Amino acid sequence: MKEALGQRHAGTTVRASSPEIGKASHAFNRWFIPVGAVSVHICIGSVYAWSTFNRPIQALFPNEPWWFSPPYTTFTTALVLLGLSAAFGGPWVERRGPRVAATAAAAFFGSGLIIGGVGLAIKQSILVFLGMGVIGGIGCGLGYISPVSTLVKWFPDRRGMATGMAIMGFGGGAFLAGYLNVFFMNQFGVATTMNALGGTYFVVMMIGARILRRPPEGWKPAGWIPSTKTQRMITDRSVNRNQAVRTVQFYLLWGILFINVTAGIGILAQASPMMQDLFQKTPLEAGVIVSLISIFNAGGRFIWASGSDYIGRRHTYTTFFVVQFFLFLLIPVLAANGNWPLFLASLFVVFTMYGGGFATIPAFLADIFGPENVGAIHGALLTSWSAAAVVGPVIITELSNRAKAGLSAGASKIHVYDTPLQVLAALLAIGFVLTLLVRPLKQNAA
Repeated sequence: MKEALGQRHAGTTVRASSPEIGKASHAFNRWFIPVGAVSVHICIGSVYAWSTFNRPIQALFPNEPWWFSPPYTTFTTALVLLGLSAAFGGPWVERRGPRVAATAAAAFFGSGLIIGGVGLAIKQSILVFLGMGVIGGIGCGLGYISPVSTLVKWFPDRRGMATGMAIMGFGGGAFLAGYLNVFFMNQFGVATTMNALGGTYFVVMMIGARILRRPPEGWKPAGWIPSTKTQRMITDRSVNRNQAVRTVQFYLLWGILFINVTAGIGILAQASPMMQDLFQKTPLEAGVIVSLISIFNAGGRFIWASGSDYIGRRHTYTTFFVVQFFLFLLIPVLAANGNWPLFLASLFVVFTMYGGGFATIPAFLADIFGPENVGAIHGALLTSWSAAAVVGPVIITELSNRAKAGLSAGASKIHVYDTPLQVLAALLAIGFVLTLLVRPLKQNAA
């Protein structure tokens, strides 16, 4: 009787034998799972707003050498360890389940910020680096992948939408933290703010962790009948991470995500200087636009990932690469003509696709490799993010700086970004080709 009631209520019945569910026998609504996932992601997403700590932290350590300047070493280390911990922790996350993984993420991330806060209070840069950079970075990586596999299993009918909701939280976390960090630092100082954030994020992430759970074995949404029509790009079996990384498909998807992130993060790294150089905007005016970018980044994660459920993952990425290819070539023309409204529109579209690339890739992986081990495979694929975080900014920053160095005093900077944008456009063209090369796994693959 209870199971029947559960089937009528969103098709989510809890069974006593299900992992991480305990002995509860009441109906569980699967729509709570995205809430738990967003609770985790919105906290770890605050890492993208850590630049707000740069100057207050720098003021505490004015004599540190450039190679160990706490504001910058912590952020870079956190992003590197995000990718590495996601890659190496993926199989553990699959074995232990989302609740254990999210709990570990909360412990690492929360304690990392508190250790960093203590380091700020006693002015010990090594504690700041260890807490915010190393321990916090590990928490980010485990938290990023912990809900992905579970979402895919709870939403076999809407994989893209489900992962899009969670990963949207990562983008939204930066928007909220950007304002809250500054407000609280003005009120209480940077050390107290860091400690308070560590405790708050720990509590919120623990609440999210308690919600996360695996579905019962063989569970399907009530009323959902898998299509009898064969879809070439969606497999009917699952492979593990070690098998997946030995396939051509894995490296094609790695390259696709790497190129999409390289293009977006390259623009992101120089967004404010670009607006100042091309349109003579003030730093404050450019800063407002950078804040708006985070909204389009977050919104694109949900919109594009949800849309991929209807148009397919490959068509979604081909759209990304074609549209961005033309926009990257168009931006210098818009700058030369002083067309600020169209420049802004182009910028915002690019960032919806930057965020959409992150959110669509877990569903693409589930289509190609099956849903059972997608968390571990996703973790391995996120090494492309770490690589892109280095390559993208280097391309646009180094090439634009060289162009500026060649200008005579007082010359217009209107064309200094032409070459880097053309290089990124060429990469996007390669990404388009890689997307066309993706094929389903053969039955005897891996």
